[in-house]
Amino acid sequence: MFVDRARIYIRSGKGGDGAVSFRREPFVPEGGPDGGDGGKGGDVIFQADENLRTLMDFRYKRKYEAENGQNGMKKKRFGKNGQDLVIKVPVGTMVIDEESGLLMKDLTENGQSFVAARGGKGGKGNAKYATPTRQAPNFAEAGGFAKERNVILEMKLIADVGLVGFPNVGKSTLLSVATSAKPKIANYHFTTIEPNLGVVEMFGTGFVMADIAGIIEGAHEGAGLGHKFLKHIERTKVLIHVVDVAGSEGRDPVEDFDKINRELAQYSPGLMKKPQIVAANKIDLISEDDPGYIRFKEHVEAMGYKVFPMSAPINIGVREVLAEAAAQLDRLAQEPVEEESLEMFDFESDSFDPDYRTVRVVFDGRNYILEGKQLEKIFNSANFNDAGSLRYLYRYIENSGAIEKMKEMGIEDGDTIRIKDFEFEYFDEDYL
Repeated sequence: MFVDRARIYIRSGKGGDGAVSFRREPFVPEGGPDGGDGGKGGDVIFQADENLRTLMDFRYKRKYEAENGQNGMKKKRFGKNGQDLVIKVPVGTMVIDEESGLLMKDLTENGQSFVAARGGKGGKGNAKYATPTRQAPNFAEAGGFAKERNVILEMKLIADVGLVGFPNVGKSTLLSVATSAKPKIANYHFTTIEPNLGVVEMFGTGFVMADIAGIIEGAHEGAGLGHKFLKHIERTKVLIHVVDVAGSEGRDPVEDFDKINRELAQYSPGLMKKPQIVAANKIDLISEDDPGYIRFKEHVEAMGYKVFPMSAPINIGVREVLAEAAAQLDRLAQEPVEEESLEMFDFESDSFDPDYRTVRVVFDGRNYILEGKQLEKIFNSANFNDAGSLRYLYRYIENSGAIEKMKEMGIEDGDTIRIKDFEFEYFDEDYL
């Protein structure tokens, strides 16, 4: 099964906590604090791998977590860094942040990688907090928070040439004749329900050709296979538009040609800027003097396209179509590449949280609840059996303005303040 879209949850590793430890060795006076730092949490990394073809694996596993950093240890030993998690995806996969809808990275080359979620920093051990006036710190820093997010993986095939056209006009047959690919071929619509790739080798070189599932009227709005396969045309450099000029299914070739181009333009105007080769297929069922074919050719050429009569099953005109595709690719290789303009996810602003130091006060009818990222980290670092550590926590709460906010909200002596699962009573005179 060809799967080209998936939604997964990723989480980096939490940083290890710093250790609180003191040297207790015989005959070692003034041993002092020797708690080591915690290890860094593992990163979540996406990497493109040319050996993968679909996003099938992500249908069955949707949760990916990197390893947490190890806590610091005594004797100033650092905790081990958490192992990075490398998630391999097919070449051509776009990684999109679900919350913002912005593109994080477009992985278009084999081996290309990027960090989608950085692990938390390791916390400092109590040895780092020793000063001439605080020689026995009984607290350490908690490890940094893990980063978590939901991401959308969307795969677009990377092919040089894309075959487009109505269902059952001969695209799969052309692919099978031109390459060693073995697509399903039958005399009914939508025999191709997933894109097929093949390599065309000629003139001592080669290019990749993709058979895109048949497009119908309304495809740009999702009709038929709609968006599922129209998006795969976006990365191609040249289009071969296959048309049944014999009208073997009772349709008008001119109308077929116009409808497909209209769908391409409505899906993405950029598709109409790509070189388009018109393959007039099933020419063996009519003559080139046929009035219908002459009308079709005149109509297409008036629009600036070149028409190539072809019969894919008996290999008539196929070489000429492929030669024109190769020539167009060669011409494009000489031109500067126009980069696709996409709104990108801002990793710099993502790593900087303007509300990190903000302490929010919420009254639930009974308790005053304090919330905040930095507050939570300091709270996790606090040693509730150490007066110095508690004094630091209380001073931080006061300096954040939370005390004034609670007074404005009507806090009174004896009311309960809660941080996470810890509760304590408020007394105005004895708070510090």
